[in-house]
Amino acid sequence: MENNFDINNLVRENVKQMKPYSTARDEFKDFDIADMIFLDANENPFENGVNRYPDPQQGSVKEVLAKQKFVKTNQILLGNGSDEVLDLLFRAFCEPKKDNVITLPPTYGMYGVLANINAVENREVLLSDDFQPQIEKIIEAVDEQTKIIFLCSPNNPTGNSFSDESVAYLLQNFRGLVVIDEAYIDFSKKDSWSNELDEYPNLIITQTLSKAYGLAGIRLGVCYGSAEIISVLNKIKPPYNVNELTQKRAIERLGDTEKIKAEIESIITQREKLLKELLDVKFVEKIYPTEANFILVKVDDANKRYDKLIAKGIVIRNRTTQPLCDNCLRFTVGTEQENMKLIVALKEIN
Repeated sequence: MENNFDINNLVRENVKQMKPYSTARDEFKDFDIADMIFLDANENPFENGVNRYPDPQQGSVKEVLAKQKFVKTNQILLGNGSDEVLDLLFRAFCEPKKDNVITLPPTYGMYGVLANINAVENREVLLSDDFQPQIEKIIEAVDEQTKIIFLCSPNNPTGNSFSDESVAYLLQNFRGLVVIDEAYIDFSKKDSWSNELDEYPNLIITQTLSKAYGLAGIRLGVCYGSAEIISVLNKIKPPYNVNELTQKRAIERLGDTEKIKAEIESIITQREKLLKELLDVKFVEKIYPTEANFILVKVDDANKRYDKLIAKGIVIRNRTTQPLCDNCLRFTVGTEQENMKLIVALKEIN
């Protein structure tokens, strides 16, 4: 590692000093609980499936993910959606009104929102015209108070992945944390950066069960990092941040690997069909390459086309207000029937 990364140089002083809240369930974790009587947590004793507090460390879910992702359980943190994971990163490593982070617009808007909530400066460095990180400008924006660089790859709303060379350069030369948001990695041909956790101690990957796994409604986000980073985040996470129903539903869905694979393949197939059909839509001026479950297109008048689609009962995302996305619309890939309705509507619009 070229940059002599030391996690202790990044952790906020108050976080270093604090002790995590110890739940009732943390105190007997080394015992066989099968025949134990629980009179410790002031719970309702009448069994209904959810009368007990959930596992604060979500051990069963982590075991499944560890096997599927080829990581260790102590390299995993689970959150109430990826947004909680991202918020924990700000609260663990960024001193309010002192530190800063770097984001690369156009990108996922919650990075900026969370920076504002946590009183952390957000230094925006625009992507290039082909939506790649401008490495020299990013490095120029870094100073002693820069704690995190956020990379969304495949990127939202553009759909493209960042080059491996750019990501590796930042990991090797930035002394802070590099967070790679891989919410859409399952739709890409690229391998996850989680394979490189042991190579880069400043690498953090966030993923979600909301996209490829079809579990947006249960709100489960995943963070992969070194055991040291995960240990810091565990100190400040809410004790029961992932509820029992979410844990059970996640385990059930994660076990259905063949169905998940089939759904991903279907989405990718439909994505390719949509890309071809969009070539024949007269007001579409540019179709951007995508490795996600959505397509970004440039049109003649985004506001006009958005309104006309709404009038036909089709809701898409108008991204024209985002940097480098003038007159751009974003289409999520739906079912075959939904996609056909979209194409028909687009070709009917004058």
